[in-house]
Amino acid sequence: MEQLGFAGATIVAGVFGCVAWFWGSNWLLDTIYPPRGENAGRNILRTNMIRPWLFLAPAVLCLAAYLVYPVFNSIWRSLHDAAGQNWVGLDNFRWLVGDPKFRESIFNNLLWLLVVPALSTLFGLLAAQVTDRIRWGNLAKSLIFMPMAISFVGAGVIWKFIYDYRDASQDQIGLLNAINVFFGGEPQTWLTIPFWNSFLLMAVLIWIQTGFAMVILSAALRGIPEETIEAAIIDGANPWQLFFKIKVPQIWGTIAVVWTTITITVLKVFDIVFVMSNGQWGTQVLANFMYDWMFRGAPDYGRGSAIALVIMALVTPIMVWNIRNVRREMR
Repeated sequence: MEQLGFAGATIVAGVFGCVAWFWGSNWLLDTIYPPRGENAGRNILRTNMIRPWLFLAPAVLCLAAYLVYPVFNSIWRSLHDAAGQNWVGLDNFRWLVGDPKFRESIFNNLLWLLVVPALSTLFGLLAAQVTDRIRWGNLAKSLIFMPMAISFVGAGVIWKFIYDYRDASQDQIGLLNAINVFFGGEPQTWLTIPFWNSFLLMAVLIWIQTGFAMVILSAALRGIPEETIEAAIIDGANPWQLFFKIKVPQIWGTIAVVWTTITITVLKVFDIVFVMSNGQWGTQVLANFMYDWMFRGAPDYGRGSAIALVIMALVTPIMVWNIRNVRREMR
């Protein structure tokens, strides 16, 4: 109850704080530059230039406090030792290049980048096309989209039960091992099988992101002009040609946006790996690797910050390209 009360008080304070800020700042601006008198025209022009920044100021301050400052702080820490006191220059980055766990993390992240965005976008596109053509499509869409409502931690726990292992003498509660035993196989510790265990972890994120891709691509498919589809049908196009040669080219920009959005999520993936394998058995990824150095055991803020900067360097170009592509689509 104490936590609920604190949360409620925070929400109330935040709402009233926003109202007070916007009302008070507008009142002060109109007091300094009154929209009346002999200088009314000039004052109105000035207030029109200043007023948008009053609305943007809280967001800009939050971005500076929670995004810009941490970036510069991470750069500073990456050039210092574990305690963040002694200057070590680029030693932390040299250590990264030679560390086998870092190379494993890079390899696994590249593997995730190749598999997860491709399959999530593909399954989402197919689901969008199929569900728009069946009577109970809205129900199917709801079921496919439902995993998006589950946190990555919750999804990891669910799928950990699916991969669960019990000795052959015991009943298998893991779905995958139960199926394997039913068909005469031996129960396997799936998450400890090198290389393939990474694909088992990827399945969780694909399961989640397919719903996201489906919703966005379904809206794009419905936005295709009916005239082009009717013309293709009159010209004798079959369903496969209609889909791949008429529909897909017209929504290629949306497909690219979905692909890059999922790619950014993949580069930051942490929760699923942390919950299901904790980076063991060859499944380490960059975000979990950063967490290990930053918060586990004796924290090494220098090396943890260096890994964080690598993640940022990988995410930033994709994010910039995504934003430019969205702006291009909106023109």
